[in-house]
Amino acid sequence: MNTWGEALRLAIFGESHGPAVGITIDGLPAGLPVDQSAVRREMQRRAPGQNTLTTARQEADEVEILSGLLDGHTTGAPLCGVIRNSDAHSADYDSRLRPGHADWTALLKYAGQSDARGGGHFSGRLTAPLVFAGSLAKQALAASGVRIYGRISQIGRVRETESPAEEALWRELAKQSFPARDSAAMQAEIQSAQSQGDSVGGVVESVAWGLPAGLGEPFFGSMESCLASLLFSVPAVKAVEFGAGLALAAQQGSQANDPLTSENGVIYALSNHNGGILGGITNGMPLLLRAAFKPTPSISRPQQSVDGQSRQPLLLEIRGRHDPCIVWRAVPVVEAALALAILDRWLLVRGNDPAAWGWGAIPSEPGQPIQSAGER
Repeated sequence: MNTWGEALRLAIFGESHGPAVGITIDGLPAGLPVDQSAVRREMQRRAPGQNTLTTARQEADEVEILSGLLDGHTTGAPLCGVIRNSDAHSADYDSRLRPGHADWTALLKYAGQSDARGGGHFSGRLTAPLVFAGSLAKQALAASGVRIYGRISQIGRVRETESPAEEALWRELAKQSFPARDSAAMQAEIQSAQSQGDSVGGVVESVAWGLPAGLGEPFFGSMESCLASLLFSVPAVKAVEFGAGLALAAQQGSQANDPLTSENGVIYALSNHNGGILGGITNGMPLLLRAAFKPTPSISRPQQSVDGQSRQPLLLEIRGRHDPCIVWRAVPVVEAALALAILDRWLLVRGNDPAAWGWGAIPSEPGQPIQSAGER
């Protein structure tokens, strides 16, 4: 299935070396003012070919909106965005299976009929439309005071253990082209692997500030379930954790629990080991998560493999243009997933009535003058 969401429905399409990739977003409320310059900024954060630490593939990643937008505002109809592919080198790919890629499982599932060029529909290229959808979700959430940031917390063996405690620190990191406090060491780790014809993985951490309490449902509709289902749809993500995550398994309850207090009748926690979620429901604390990415499978070092047509073993040396580490470009992808999951859960509560979201002019009772959402 290539469709995700409950109140917000995403349908992603396209292949890495096909004419285009894109996404259809159904459920966006009407009247959202779309800042196209903000969309372009998000797309450029993920775009390839920006420096020597990314793939040399050159793609403008300009989004062509085919429906659902009129005069700069969403119409309430399904919004479809298309991103044209212009720099595919299909000759770099053949029937030899690339270890670590979906070539093998695609061959088993689709009997050799799927598009294997550049990974086809399994390619990280499909995260471009996800970032586009996330940029719209970010704008919708920002209108309600939700701010989303991301950073790199680990590249290979270089790891930062402490998350920024203050929003101002997250905001400063977001201004950096390589959003990490130890960026020099992390980039050196990428360059070292690259010089050996190898690759490295890492961890992206993302946080949502200003989130209301009460989003999410117990068990199958939990905020963690919603986020995990979307994050595990991102190619190369192999682990997801919330708050202190796996570290909680080695702690005692006295360490893992978040002590509670109140001020002027408002309850809040004195720590955030649970990442802003309890019982699958947001508690108003910052929602903190991490997504771990495996090393880029395409490496130039010789690897044992098999030809998918002849089924004969062979020694494969992958050619072409590939990222020595995809984590850098994955930061806006993880942010997009966080924004989309939050918006999906919030739409279940608030609905898609433009008045509920405070956008534009909303008619009142029949025969009455139009009032802004704020006046109502």
